[in-house]
Amino acid sequence: MTTALLLLADTHVPARARRLPDAVLDAVDAADLVVHAGDWIDLATLDVLEARARRLVGVHGNNDGTDLRGRLPEVARLTVEGLRMAVVHETGPARGREQRMDAAFPDTDVLVFGHSHIPWDSVTPAGMRLLNPGSPTDRRRQPVCTMMTVTVDGRRIVPRLIPVER
Repeated sequence: MTTALLLLADTHVPARARRLPDAVLDAVDAADLVVHAGDWIDLATLDVLEARARRLVGVHGNNDGTDLRGRLPEVARLTVEGLRMAVVHETGPARGREQRMDAAFPDTDVLVFGHSHIPWDSVTPAGMRLLNPGSPTDRRRQPVCTMMTVTVDGRRIVPRLIPVER
């Protein structure tokens, strides 16, 4: 079995964009599972993704208010094709991230995170895959806005960073 994931984080609607870009909505339609690693800002964006996605897993971020915190956890855990996944918004500074996440998420195969708006794909010393899709609405110091698709086929995962035009 193959599962198609869409990873999002730091959508910041309406602070950074009036709404999610069409490319994001098209990718939501194509995904078996949408994972959002926080900083939604707008409850309406959560409602749109919940209504549109086949399955949605999300967490709140540091910029999300009490309405979003009331509906979303700080950490989410799920299993996809036998892979133990976790989702969290913040992981701290890039330096030492792999070691910190091994200690914080010892029973995790894939950790999805956000906060930095900087795409990330690395493997920790314990073998956990760390993935950050960047932001589809606020590129910060990056050349383009981004999201990430991940194909899960058994224990094999294939991430792909996708540029997003606003």
